[in-house]
Amino acid sequence: MATAPPVPDPLSAADSPAQAGSAGPPRLGWLDALRGLAALLVAVEHSSYSFMAQTRELLTPQLNIGRYGVMLFFLVSGYVIPASLERRGRVRTFWVGRALRIYPLWAAVVGSALVLDLLGVTRLGTRFAGQDPVTVVVAHVTLLQELLGTPSVVRVLWTLSYELAFYLLVVALFTVRPDHRPAKVSVVLAVAAAVSAAVGFVPRASALSRAVGTGPLVALVTVALVIAVLGAGCRSSAPRVLGAVTGGVLALVLVAFNGTVPLWEGLVILAVMFLGAAVRRAESGRGTWPSTARSAVVVLICAVGTAYGQGGAAGFARRGWITAFLLAALTFGAALALRSRRFPRVLTRLGTISYSVYLVHPVLLAVSDGVLGRYRQDRPLLEAAFFAVLLPLSALTYRLIELPALVRGRKRTDRIDRIDRIDGMSPT
Repeated sequence: MATAPPVPDPLSAADSPAQAGSAGPPRLGWLDALRGLAALLVAVEHSSYSFMAQTRELLTPQLNIGRYGVMLFFLVSGYVIPASLERRGRVRTFWVGRALRIYPLWAAVVGSALVLDLLGVTRLGTRFAGQDPVTVVVAHVTLLQELLGTPSVVRVLWTLSYELAFYLLVVALFTVRPDHRPAKVSVVLAVAAAVSAAVGFVPRASALSRAVGTGPLVALVTVALVIAVLGAGCRSSAPRVLGAVTGGVLALVLVAFNGTVPLWEGLVILAVMFLGAAVRRAESGRGTWPSTARSAVVVLICAVGTAYGQGGAAGFARRGWITAFLLAALTFGAALALRSRRFPRVLTRLGTISYSVYLVHPVLLAVSDGVLGRYRQDRPLLEAAFFAVLLPLSALTYRLIELPALVRGRKRTDRIDRIDRIDGMSPT
């Protein structure tokens, strides 16, 4: 499969406007730097199709730059998201915060992509041949479209589907078993990935969609997702637990049986995010570094060993994937070790706008491809020109769309917290 556009976490970007608008203290700078690097790697990977084809052809078999960025994003997401939920202490405010963080820019980018298609700049319609428009729209609104047999309008959105699956699992564990150990969860997922590949359990891509139909599956999942999210706002513990369990089961079933990446890689993605959560637990003193290190070793061995076992025509692809995976782990580990130091301002600033860079760059590339086409020979000046346009544009979308949404999100969640405290509602 071509390099999957990454997640931020673009989505793991700071929840508070204060953090989001500045490089922040050194302890946050390393996360911003990782996000900035990950966003840059993914944009470089995708732009290389248009402007650096020769270099890409030589480099990709040895190092899949896009997967490098993706795994960095997922590690950061795993580190940040559970901590955000635990800091808020309420699942309801967590979901509200996530929605206001994700959807404003998402809507602007998806809307722009559809307009470009209507103007003839892109050809999105051919990717949805035979699918009901309402089904496509609903699948995208759930953010699970890539796990529902519906191609993403903007290809990078595929990772948001895996991000949301992680959110559902984290909420389930937080609600049902607050004292869970993410290090153990990461090991279970990684071992499951290795075992599934070893026994040859490889469901076809979008297997559930093929079996029951995309439309019925989207309808069923939408109902389950509504139950999962709205259950979080109930005062009674029974609906909260029902919602949490529904969401967790939904996430596992979709990743296992309806993913667009192989089952083993989908499980590895989840394992990587829970490993990030385990690192955060260890750093906060609620977990131990030795157990986290052991879990990391198991995840690395299972992931690399499983990828290495994928032979045949994927021989070169597996080498590039393995290199990318190991580099992502090493980069995250190095940044973690240096977290008390200040990171280059250019990377921390890039991390602030990483969600915009992540979502905007494929739309800008679509315009470029429509106007200029793609080049078979390297065009480094055009590559540089692309980023000279992308970065200021991303800073603009951050300022006009992301930052106001962050401010509204903080006000909304603070208001919900105040109401819950007045009503005596428990922090779950």
